Amino acid sequence: MSVFHYQPPLTPYLEIIYQDDDILVVNKPSGLLSVSGKAAEHWDCLEYRVKLVLPTARVVHRLDMATSGVMVFALNAESQRQLNRQFQLRQTQKSYIARVTGRIAADQGTICLPLICDWPSRPKQMVCYQRGKPSVTHYQVLERSTTVSRVQLTPVTGRSHQLRVHMQMIGHAILGDKFYADPEAYAAADRLQLHAQSLSLQHPANGKTLIFEVNCSF
Repeated sequence: MSVFHYQPPLTPYLEIIYQDDDILVVNKPSGLLSVSGKAAEHWDCLEYRVKLVLPTARVVHRLDMATSGVMVFALNAESQRQLNRQFQLRQTQKSYIARVTGRIAADQGTICLPLICDWPSRPKQMVCYQRGKPSVTHYQVLERSTTVSRVQLTPVTGRSHQLRVHMQMIGHAILGDKFYADPEAYAAADRLQLHAQSLSLQHPANGKTLIFEVNCSF
């Protein structure tokens, strides 16, 4: 078993795409933890970098370390309560871009597979029809070749590793995925080809609908 060496990217150190008195929106790079890990050497994370600039920032959701894209932070307690409620009630809308192995036949579809932690292999998740939590993902093919498809993924639920497991289970693992892709698909990219491209939410102070987008680099 290979030893994991955490080497978070340093440039850009912190990419802010929106800020006001109540929320901060940033573009998280692939390879950076959203929050610090349990090990002492995993202290560097997006939350740490944000708090260097804005000490009152509060986490309301997370992205996998290998996933890049849009993340929002609350800047006060009331905003955190409002945003937490939106995420819990699935009132936010998230859209991801991914490159996956193989040519997906259907132009669009929905994946409904219940997920649970694969405890002996954590943090991996697995499908379990007996104890798994309901998990739903919509997908739409944007481009396809004979060996790779580019898709837009819209999660209805927000389970850990949901998009990664769902795509792997339909035979189209995300390229560069060290947990779920086969060796060839893992080696086909230098990072996980999954990017949180857009996030829609209601502003916690005035209720206005805001949409934040960051184009992916792959």
